[in-house]
Amino acid sequence: MVAASLLLPSTSFKSYRMKKVCQDVKSCHWQKGFAFFSVSNQKHSCCNNFKLYRIPVRSFASHYGLRTFASVGSLQANVVGQGNRVSSPTNFQRSEASFEATSKSVDDMKNFERQLEELFDEVKRMIMMGNKNDAIDLLQANYEAVKERINAGARGMEEAAVLDIIALGYVAVGDLKVVGKLLDMLNEVVDSLKDDEPLLDPVLVHMGSMYLTLGKFEKSVFMYQRAITIMESKFGKMSVYLVTPILGMAKVLGSLGRATKAVEFYHRSITILESCRSTENEDLIVPLFGLGNLLLKEGKPMEAESPFLRILNIYTKLYGDHDGRVGMVMCSLAHVKCAMGNANEAIHLYRKALQVIKDSNYVALDDSTMEKMRIDLAELLHVVGRGKEGREILEECLLISEKSRGKENPSSVTHLVNLATSYSRSKNYAQAEHLLRTSLEIMKKTVGPDDQSITFPMLHLAVNLYHLRRDEEAEELALKALHIREKAFGKDSLPVAEALDCLVSIQTRLEKDDEVLLEQLKRILSIQEKEFGIESDEVLITLKKVAFYLDKLGRRNEKFSVQKRLSNLKMKFKQQIKP
Repeated sequence: MVAASLLLPSTSFKSYRMKKVCQDVKSCHWQKGFAFFSVSNQKHSCCNNFKLYRIPVRSFASHYGLRTFASVGSLQANVVGQGNRVSSPTNFQRSEASFEATSKSVDDMKNFERQLEELFDEVKRMIMMGNKNDAIDLLQANYEAVKERINAGARGMEEAAVLDIIALGYVAVGDLKVVGKLLDMLNEVVDSLKDDEPLLDPVLVHMGSMYLTLGKFEKSVFMYQRAITIMESKFGKMSVYLVTPILGMAKVLGSLGRATKAVEFYHRSITILESCRSTENEDLIVPLFGLGNLLLKEGKPMEAESPFLRILNIYTKLYGDHDGRVGMVMCSLAHVKCAMGNANEAIHLYRKALQVIKDSNYVALDDSTMEKMRIDLAELLHVVGRGKEGREILEECLLISEKSRGKENPSSVTHLVNLATSYSRSKNYAQAEHLLRTSLEIMKKTVGPDDQSITFPMLHLAVNLYHLRRDEEAEELALKALHIREKAFGKDSLPVAEALDCLVSIQTRLEKDDEVLLEQLKRILSIQEKEFGIESDEVLITLKKVAFYLDKLGRRNEKFSVQKRLSNLKMKFKQQIKP
């Protein structure tokens, strides 16, 4: 029978040194549901010529939910498409199928299930209440208990299930380093288990998702594949229970760059759901979003349009034209239209999406998702030559930020810089200078004068002063930004190359020593070759500058080798753009 004390309760976790808390646990036939979901967060944009800066979107890592299995008909999807991300608390759960066991073993199984769920719920509750250290203590207490059993030779399904829940708890805590160690231990246990262990498949699904979170994609594939094989044997190849591991497999294959295979898995999950539910069921939202985002990432917007249109149709039928979820899907469709080159359609969809979300109060005006959508729209408006409209959007972003967070909050710096970029593009350098100096002052008060983040508005101001032909001031700022970045990132880092590139442009007009400028360009080239590759666009541009100064200094031998390299690069680029 399953001992009721296998897991340590939250009321006693601080005294977890007590021994013998996990005794005499036998395997039994369990039916247990561990549901999880992963989040797709990929950005696609056709706006390559005029870049604005985005508000960092909140990080959505993989999430996991622990639920007892309900009936097959309880499959629910409450998915919210947020731009290019999908948040899905979908529970693909299986029924408590009949199995041969005594009523006592069934009670033991349910009791153990309840303990697992209570442990995970308690960890989540502690985290939500801000008691992260208590959550860690509770997890550590249970870890010590199960570790003692494993050291004593117990390596059954019970130990695997507890380790799984503890690992999920550490995912919720955010300590992925511990998760990696727990997965190593858990892997040793599940390797020794036979596929007919009733709880093994959901544990493998969790492991696949956690390995995906850690970026260990090959291990993730192995776990998902084993889970799928087990579940196909138990429930058949068209069972709805397969949807969760199939979606996990699709996501990890996409991460591995195996897009064609990933698309096959997305389509398989869609086919299963259509056969079990209907062609317009909300459960389809998750795989459709994943499929659409992957196709966008692979540069196939024509194919990506179809899944997003299906999502729009499902949400519209379920919730009406004015629901916030409909607005979110419109934003994704705007990305598709943008990638297809239909800028005007994309602008229309962005505007309509923002209005629907605003009217429905679905997302707060100052939410990072809304900020990102506005900035994407503003960027697109600038690209198509509608800068005035774009500036109006950026001004709205700034006003909302100042109203919700205060005028001197560092979050407004991004909006100030974006507005300054817009004014600078329209050659209103005086207004741009005012905005950039304001942003610089905010950063100085927030992080201090030598923090690396201050170099962001500092370099923008240097460029703007360059346009105003105030080269000495521009050089002073660029030099300061360079020194701060060298100290913060190292002398051979990409941020340093960016500052150096700005400085070289300024010092060229100041007619600084050509030898010095050439050495700086060579330094930039070396960094770019390391970061972007020897055949990148950035390297090509810098090589042209190097060739110019070699010619100016009369270094014909060096110039010849650089020109030969330039010719080869230009030829490759021409071949790449041929129809």
